Order: sequence, then structure tokens, then C-alpha cells
Amino acid sequence: MQQRAYGEWASPIRAAAVALSEVAIGSTAVVGEQVWWSETRPAEGGRVAVVRRSAEGAVEDVLPAPWQARTRVHEYGGLAWAPFTAPDRSAPSLVFANWDDQRLYVLHPEDDKPTPITPIPDRPAGLRYADLAVSPGSRELLCVREAHGPEGVSRHIVAVPLDGSAEQDPAVVREVVGGSDFLAYPRLSHDGARLAWMAWDHPRMPWDGSEVRLADLGDDGTAGPARTLIGGEHEAVFQPEWADAATLYVASDRTGWFNLYAVDATSGEARALCPRQEEFAVPLWQLGYRRYTLLDDGRVASVHGTSTYALGVLDPGTGELHDLDLPFSAWGSSVVSDGARVVGVAGGSAEPLTLVRVDVASGGIERLHASTTDVPDAAYLPVPDSLELPGPAGRTVHAHLWAPRNPDFQAPEGELPPYVVHVHGGPTAQSLALLDLEIAYFTSRGIGVIEVNYGGSTGYGRAYRQLLDGQWGVVDVEDSVAAAQALVDQGLADGARMAIEGGSAGGWTTLSAVTRTDFFSAGVSYFGVAELLRFAEDTHDFESRYLDGLIGPLPEAHDLYVERAPLSHVDRISCPVLLLQGAEDEVVPPSQSLMFRDALAAKGIPHAYIEFPGEQHGFRKQESIVASLEASLSFYGQVFGFDPPEVPRLELSTG
Repeated sequence: MQQRAYGEWASPIRAAAVALSEVAIGSTAVVGEQVWWSETRPAEGGRVAVVRRSAEGAVEDVLPAPWQARTRVHEYGGLAWAPFTAPDRSAPSLVFANWDDQRLYVLHPEDDKPTPITPIPDRPAGLRYADLAVSPGSRELLCVREAHGPEGVSRHIVAVPLDGSAEQDPAVVREVVGGSDFLAYPRLSHDGARLAWMAWDHPRMPWDGSEVRLADLGDDGTAGPARTLIGGEHEAVFQPEWADAATLYVASDRTGWFNLYAVDATSGEARALCPRQEEFAVPLWQLGYRRYTLLDDGRVASVHGTSTYALGVLDPGTGELHDLDLPFSAWGSSVVSDGARVVGVAGGSAEPLTLVRVDVASGGIERLHASTTDVPDAAYLPVPDSLELPGPAGRTVHAHLWAPRNPDFQAPEGELPPYVVHVHGGPTAQSLALLDLEIAYFTSRGIGVIEVNYGGSTGYGRAYRQLLDGQWGVVDVEDSVAAAQALVDQGLADGARMAIEGGSAGGWTTLSAVTRTDFFSAGVSYFGVAELLRFAEDTHDFESRYLDGLIGPLPEAHDLYVERAPLSHVDRISCPVLLLQGAEDEVVPPSQSLMFRDALAAKGIPHAYIEFPGEQHGFRKQESIVASLEASLSFYGQVFGFDPPEVPRLELSTG
């Protein structure tokens, strides 16, 4: 074993391998013995492909390049495709929203290329579709349509004929229901006579307050007067599904935790199926999330947990929940069933996220497709330590610690490692103790990582999630500093070499931390928010009122918007900052990073700004992922005084 300073360890985990490992498996579907899924491919410029696995195990692309099934609804997208079997065909076809023009297309097995089934909008990408659900008989598609026009954004649940007639005649697209700023989960009753859906309005986000509504469908296929079954201004709901002709299953956080309920479709009476201080749902950042699925025997297979998550089988009659004995601690956003087996994406600290099929009766696991097949030797991978640390005001800070680990190197005696505090986005999101080669990229080189689930994170109940209300830029910063300070106090980290990094809302926390405290020696912001007044004007509709809860409503909170913004406190910053930004980001526009860059230059603070063409909110292209990782490593080396091998030197500027 060689002796070498932390940060200078040679590692077999290269940035290119990390980029290729970030094939994200998304939505899933079951068609008989076939399993379908979508995956984002960095090697193909971030294209979202649709793939299927046959009953015999053969894997093939359903959707050929350059087509990609990706929607811009809410800018974050969501369920953008669905398989169906047309009445005049025996093999399944695909309907999908195409990224380039946002129109809906159908691809039949015998076709050379997809055929559009929605009209050309008046403005490019002016009509967008998501949350696709094929109606019984496969003659039409129910989905959420988002319309962008001169007067703003509107949304409806619409019915689109699958025969392509709407391509030339827009009038045949039927507006089934509207009346809300946001809609999700169109669900037809078993007899097709009623429609249930989820709705919410500005300024609430769906995890703040939302409703499940129900309406009878008229002879013309449009919804009559709607009534709310469950949910409200201070109660969030999630994923309504028809259990039978008279009952809906819904997740609600009315007790402070997202639990499952059976709701009578006539009276609205809700019965808790298995009350626990655990989460059976997640914040609806993308349309189409499914965290539970119905089985043929009447039971429900559901993902549930807090810091870690299990797949359990729930008997709605008795409330008994039996967890399957599986080697997974986290599950993806889409679990579906063929009636007896559950299909979803699962992983753990030692296994990458993998598409699996689980037999509910036996617990048997079929690993169908892994997000990465090139997993390094386990000796180079960090082992997580999940912690509950003391935070300010007596609150608990949840975190996952990933210490440096490499079997070929050790640091000189007495040297403590540098650490990076990783702050997740959202801010209503959650870091999980999952195998992540991006973390291993740093830990295998001698740089520790601690992921902080600060107050405001999901997974720990509504009260924990609401700790950030009015306190964005305060609680998240305090908890990040507290987690890092705990490492220093325990002698695990070098307090003089502590960095903070994050993306989106995590970028905001990063910029807030380096401007409001002097604890960190470096900051890396991926498309982070730097200023609030302009951000409130420029950001997309989905989050345009999010700041009402995180900071306060305008114009009443105008002065607080100015005071809380990192840009207002650049005069206090003393550490170098790296800014990474997508050129086409509609969520956090480049203007945010550019304003902060200019402020750093005016003060003479060492910094670098890298803008990635063709990238939106989150990097999808292989070359962008590689460049950002190598830039970060070089940046940390220059700031912390080590020379990382085999990465290009990032040029820092002071002007």
C-alpha cells in the first residue's frame, strides 16, 4: 500500500465510466410477459429511449434514435409514453411524447417511423403532454395537456384519439376536465362512467396541499361537476387508483405522514389501511410517479420507509403489512405489477439501481436490466454510514457519510481528509444511501463525502418537510454546517478543507452557505439560484409560486427576498466558487449563475464558470458529466492543496 496525500490517490473510477453509469431507468410498464421501460442515455446525448424485454429475455429498443420519449410538462417532465394494443393489431404499439416538438406520436411494430397523432401547435412546443393513460379498448389516450399561449399557461386532462385523426383535426381532442392550475393522475373507473384525478393550485406545491377529485362523465365524454374526495389546503395527496367500482386508494399525509387510505367514492369517507410513521409516497416532482401497485388477489404492493425503503405487501382488509426479504434499500419512482409480480427499479449501497421483477409469493428476484454493468471492485467503493446528528434548535439532521476508501493507498500519518458536503436539490428531495459512482469518484481519490438531508427534506414526515417554510437559506445552511462540524469535532475531517456542493436548490444552499458563513473553503454550484426577485419572474410556471412558502409572498416579502439572496452577500465571501450551468435551463436560467459570476469577478474572488450547450436542468450528456466531474476535482485540488492525477487543470479567474 502506497502512502500518498488525500486527494492524490490514483483511482480506477474515471469520469467517463461515471458518465456511462448514469443511465437512468425511468418509467416501467408490463405487457403480458414483456417488461417495458425508459432509460436516459448519456452516450446518446441524453436521449430517453424506450426499451422492452421479451418473455425469452431478449432486450431491444422499441423507440429508435433520434426519437426520444420525453416531455416538457412542468419542465421536469414525467410519464411520457405508454404501450397499448390497438384493436386491429395483435402486437403492442407505443404512444409517446416526442422531445423535439412535444407532439404525441404512435409507433406500431410494423412501422418504419412514428406517426404524429396531435396537431402542430401554434407556437413551437406550445402543446405538451404527460401522465399518459390508455383507456380501455385502446381507442383513446387520457393525459395532461399543458398549453403555452400569449396569455400564459393552462392545463387540462384531455382525451386524444389513438387513430391519428387529431393530427389534421384538432377539434377531436376532447377537453375532459380543467379548472385547476395543475392536474395529474387521470383515472377512469372500472365501468368508464367516472373520472378521478389529482389537482392543486398556486401558490401550493402538490406536497403542500392537493386534492383528489371525482366527476361523472357525460355522454360527450367530458366531466360534469367535480367534488373533492380527499385532500385540501393543508393536506397533500398522491396517486389515486381505483380499487374497485366504489373505492379509490390514495396516499395522504393528513396525519403528518404519507399513508395509504381506502376512500369511498360516494361518501368520501377515508379509512387508513396501515397507519405508520413512515412515507408511502414521495413529492410529485414529475407526473406519473407510482409508489404502489394493485395485485390480482386484492392486496397492494407498496414501497414505504424513511431513510431506507422496503417493498411490502399490504392486506387492505386486515391492515397487515408484510415486507419482502429483499437486498434493496431504495426504490425508484415507478412500481407496476402483472398481478402476481412487481416490477420496479431498486438498488442499495452495494448494488446499482437495477430493473427487477419480484415474485410476491416466493420473494424470488429476477434482475432484468442494470443501470450500469461496469461496477468497480467493491474495495474501491465507499461504505455508507447513516447518521442522525444534533442540529440547531434541538432538531435532528439526517445524513449519509461516505469516507475515503482505496485499497492501494493510505494518507500520511496525522493527515485528515478533505470533505465535500453534498446538498440535494428540490429542496423537497432526499439523499439515499445508494451505490453512486459519482461519490465513489471522489472517495476513491481520498475525498470524503457527506450527504445531508436537511430540514425540509422528504422521508421524515410533514413536520420535518415544513421546517424549511419561510426558512430557505437558513435551516438548510444551518443543518449543512452542523453535519460538517460534527465530522470535524469527531476528528474525521479536516476543518480547513471543507467544501459544499449541490445542484438547483442544492446550488442555492451552496451559494447561501459560502456567503452567509465562513465555514467552507470552497463551493461548487450546479445551476443554483443566486437571486430571488428576478428568479421569481424568470422561472417556469410549476415553481413560480414555490417561493411563497419557502421565503414569503410578494410584494409583502420583497425586502426578505433581497436580504436572503446569496447575491446580496457576495461582499462576505472569501472562498473560491465553481459555477456549472446548462445553457438551456428553463428552471434556473443561466442569468442566475452569470449574475453571481460577475459579482465574484468584481470582488476578485477566484472562480470559474462553465456553461454547457444543449443542457437543461440537470446534465444528461456524457461529455457534460465528464467535464463537470473533472472540473470539480481539479477545483478542489487547487483550493485544498493537492494535485489530483489524470484530470485537466481548471483555469480559475479573479476578474
